[in-house]
Amino acid sequence: MRKTTLVAAGAALVLTLTACSGNSGTAEPAAAGSNQSQADGGSGLASPFTDAIQLASASKQGTEKSKSAKFTMESSVGGQSMTASGAMSFDGANTKMSMTSNAAGQQSEIRIVDGAFYIKMPAEQAKQLGAGKAWIKFAPGGDDPFSQMLGSSSQSAEQSDPSKILDQVSKTGRIVSSDQTELNGQKVNHYVVEMDVAKSIDEFTKSMPEASRAKVAEALKGKDVKIPAEFWLDKDNLPVQVTMDQGPLMQAMGVPSADGSKFTMKYTDWGTQVDVAAPPADQVADLGELLKGGR
Repeated sequence: MRKTTLVAAGAALVLTLTACSGNSGTAEPAAAGSNQSQADGGSGLASPFTDAIQLASASKQGTEKSKSAKFTMESSVGGQSMTASGAMSFDGANTKMSMTSNAAGQQSEIRIVDGAFYIKMPAEQAKQLGAGKAWIKFAPGGDDPFSQMLGSSSQSAEQSDPSKILDQVSKTGRIVSSDQTELNGQKVNHYVVEMDVAKSIDEFTKSMPEASRAKVAEALKGKDVKIPAEFWLDKDNLPVQVTMDQGPLMQAMGVPSADGSKFTMKYTDWGTQVDVAAPPADQVADLGELLKGGR
């Protein structure tokens, strides 16, 4: 029972980080004037981009300037639904996040700070651990399988930045269509995009453990896998909402019940101050030690 609970905790964290992020990359700077003329209506909203690289670059410049935001998330993977809310600060390896999530009627709290990941599990699950501590620490690069799944601390922390998803779009995707609309009373540019996994399989496997990367790449080789996504950006090219369906990718990898692997992220209060502290040391248990049978 104890190990099963730990496995559930690890899976929850990995799932959450996957839903909150995309793989890292670098987009080329947008060409001057590429955003065309200002749209009508006095909203300050420019005409939509027509090139995925320019779109990703403009959004990245906006998030790097604002550095932080509040967010809410809804995700569904294999029939399991989860909602979450929190705030995060984007600063490369120093990225910070505080989030409360609800899944299967259970509430958990997750923090990313100083390159480490912490999850506060539901009271009943914490009791089953027998460690007498409310928080579990995942150290990226540690000996346990879930810590290894998180990869290096810098890479894992950076994955919380929404512009990384757009970086992925710039390398593997195209803008299918775009329009200007209103979302929650705000004028936004709406983009429908499609990512072609065959263009760069490495882009979709780089955050996986090295031992799994080759197997996944082999499973995807020669397959026509397209990942649909939508983006709503404000006048400063900051994400207001992002949706993605990773079901086609999961199905191609042979993941059972992969249909419905979708998530929606909504962002507000760009530039807000985000303060995240690690839990008190005496309230934290290390996942690697618990898996070894320690406390």
